[in-house]
Amino acid sequence: MALQIDQFMCRTDNFGVLVHDSRSGETALIDAPDEAAILKAVERTGWTPTVILTTHHHQDHVEANLALKKKFGLKIYGPKAEAAKIPGIDVELSEGSKLEFAGEPVEVIETPGHTAGHICYYFPKSHVAFVADTIFAMGCGRLLEKPAPVMQHSLQKLLELPAATKLYCGHEYTLANARFALTIDPTNSALKERAATVEKLRAADKPTLPTTLAEELATNPFLRWHDPAIRKNLGMETASDADVFAEIRKRKDNF
Repeated sequence: MALQIDQFMCRTDNFGVLVHDSRSGETALIDAPDEAAILKAVERTGWTPTVILTTHHHQDHVEANLALKKKFGLKIYGPKAEAAKIPGIDVELSEGSKLEFAGEPVEVIETPGHTAGHICYYFPKSHVAFVADTIFAMGCGRLLEKPAPVMQHSLQKLLELPAATKLYCGHEYTLANARFALTIDPTNSALKERAATVEKLRAADKPTLPTTLAEELATNPFLRWHDPAIRKNLGMETASDADVFAEIRKRKDNF
């Protein structure tokens, strides 16, 4: 039986995610943004979290770590590079760390950029990745702790996953990202169609996530630094991939 995944809103625009295996009863929480919202989701689903898989140290991703650890006795995993900033961390992870959930191998992918030690979790058998604040729908995380070339390299790693991979992101930023993306890639028909769909979803207060890597490859300008139309629009036809990415990120920061 495939893993069951429940996505729910936390705080203002964070997503909480519970990942459950009905055979073993194991449940993973991807980050811990908001104790109250998480407890409501646990009550609604009946899934008791056994582990937290932490992606990075920002407060809106670890705020409930200690409270949930006290309540459920769960184990907290997180990036070794940020271990000192992860409340209650039990297991420190880096790229290549051996990790399993409910008998399924989980790949740890280091994706520095948004923070210096950000990691993502890829479940290859279930074709799902939890990318937190590295990739957003039609966007990417703000570069707070590492420069653009580092983030571009991190994104390149994620581009090597199968296109059908389902991506769970950390925030509901899609509407603003879509509007920005149209300024970078205005002739992209797939992007125009997706932006219109997103407008309708958000007007109805419905989530726009999860997404897929295939959908992002077609519509996310932060993953399309190679595209001739984008390069022409930016006047950067001969620039390096890293420079094109950096320019797009700079424009988004000022959008």
